[in-house]
Amino acid sequence: MSGKRITVVGGGAWGTALAIQAVRAGADVELVLRDNALAGRINADGENDLYLPGIKLPEALRATTAIDGIRDSDAVLLVTPAQHLRATLIKLAPHWPETLPAIICAKGIEKNTGALMAQVVAETLGDVPVAVLSGPTFAQEVAKGLPAAITLACSDRDLGRDLVELIGTPAFRPYFSTDVAGVEVAGAIKNVLAIASGVVAGLALGDNARAALITRGLAEMSRLAVAMGGRIETMMGLAGLGDLTLTCTGSLSRNYTFGVALGQGRKAGDILAERRSVTEGVHTAASITAVAVKYGIEMPICRAVDQVANHGADLRSTIDALLQRPFRDELETGA
Repeated sequence: MSGKRITVVGGGAWGTALAIQAVRAGADVELVLRDNALAGRINADGENDLYLPGIKLPEALRATTAIDGIRDSDAVLLVTPAQHLRATLIKLAPHWPETLPAIICAKGIEKNTGALMAQVVAETLGDVPVAVLSGPTFAQEVAKGLPAAITLACSDRDLGRDLVELIGTPAFRPYFSTDVAGVEVAGAIKNVLAIASGVVAGLALGDNARAALITRGLAEMSRLAVAMGGRIETMMGLAGLGDLTLTCTGSLSRNYTFGVALGQGRKAGDILAERRSVTEGVHTAASITAVAVKYGIEMPICRAVDQVANHGADLRSTIDALLQRPFRDELETGA
């Protein structure tokens, strides 16, 4: 792909980090956000002081609130929160050429519809080229240029490999996959499991419990991914086990720290009210619970997170119920 103009839609920490990375890959980058004042400060000061303070932004990155510039892009990275993606795309649709690739960087399952983000793109933009970027990456580390590997999934092999070349650098290594559904499901569920892992830490239940949680959570993730058309081997890769491990253990994870606070006795609403950035796993927990019922998949950990985070269930009682589940064969598909 010869073009080197990329639009990044979403000016949070991850969107800003990906915009920096795109500049490193040789592109001129436009960062589209909603806040006029923040866009002005980014252009004047070379820093996103709200979401990525202390990180100097490159000169080839320009912030704007205008959306018509996507017409001249070689690819658009969609980095808005999953639950706001549909509304964002409806606004972008009149300006979106039918050949312009959409790279989905949001992780989640839409509430009420149970749709993955690729489905949301199809329903709002039509038959445009779609790829998904997901894997074990924290925004601050990518912004600093620290080494990272990530999965880029696209059903079109030629396009996918072009996009890998467009955004990849030696320190930011995209690995190609054709398993769009598997990568999307893994990226959504790992946020929910990270909340559960944080709860384990907040309650000081120990490293044994956290290891068990991650492993059994991976089993839940795999069951639903396969049911939704994904491949089991994807769950063992960067988008699956890689991202799950990072998000369930890293202190930079919003979902993990939310779970820690829950485990320490704080109320979900109070924690969320203090946060500027979206804790995606809270919304996705509700979506996954409904989707799991639709597909007949048993997901006790994700269901427990939904009950505690969204319905005010007692944390200790919920954990006790999990621990009292019947013993199972480890490879049994029920849970």
